[in-house]
Amino acid sequence: MKLSLGPVLFYWDKPQLLNFYAEMASLPLDVLYLGETVCSKRRAMNLDSWLGLAREIRECSPAQVVLSGLALVEAASELSSLRRLCDNGELLVEANDMGAVHYLSERKLPFVAGPSLNLYNGYALAELMNCGMQRWVPPVECSGALIKSALQQLRERDVGMPEVEIFAYGHLPLAYSARCFTARAQNLAKDDCQLCCLNYPEGIELLSQAGEALFTLNGIQTLSAEVSNLLADYPDMLACGADLLRLSPRAQGMAQVVTAFDQVRQGRTPPIMVDGCNGYWHGRPGMLRAEEAGLC
Repeated sequence: MKLSLGPVLFYWDKPQLLNFYAEMASLPLDVLYLGETVCSKRRAMNLDSWLGLAREIRECSPAQVVLSGLALVEAASELSSLRRLCDNGELLVEANDMGAVHYLSERKLPFVAGPSLNLYNGYALAELMNCGMQRWVPPVECSGALIKSALQQLRERDVGMPEVEIFAYGHLPLAYSARCFTARAQNLAKDDCQLCCLNYPEGIELLSQAGEALFTLNGIQTLSAEVSNLLADYPDMLACGADLLRLSPRAQGMAQVVTAFDQVRQGRTPPIMVDGCNGYWHGRPGMLRAEEAGLC
């Protein structure tokens, strides 16, 4: 089993990003995803900066480096940037929007199908295999049973099999909107947001009227309030056909997270229970833990 580090979903300034990746490059990670997937106004790093960072990482780490594109493309300028990212000429691209799939397929370039693409069955997967998909990251709400079923459907199509990368740790990206919720929370217009996301390195916690944490607001993105953690479900992920486990970056404690997953893949017995939710994996509401759903 390989470990991957997903793209940073939050807005961090350039020094924080560079320091973070310097630490991550020294850890036992097999794939590192770089790039902005949430908001095109987050310009701490441009494409040339990401490519430069990728070259530095490849000099000191054997990990594969992948460039990730936006999940929601709304403007012609964003489409132009997406085209340049797809034409980078150096790195595999993670397509998080069907526009990227279109460009990459036209150019006959392989790609990773990111978790924001709506791929839930073998028939859809077969279409993308014909377009050049070599790795599938299932949507975060997919259960282990659904993933296993989709892969079986794909085998029956006889078009080859992609690598399967499971979103195994981190705040779950649930939805995207044309509206910027972080700017709205600061009484700012989206077009004059003043890059206020920088003030929230792990987003804004959104509470219910009863004071319970429901979601995390991250610009135009809505994330789960609680961190999803599938470390205890490691044997089931192996059984369903997973090749990689994706760990989504957080501002603090990622080295410990990588170490914990690495120890389990090296043979340590997975914990019975962990902090965080795992309901989706078991086909239940995502915010639940397996023991709460009566599945342990």
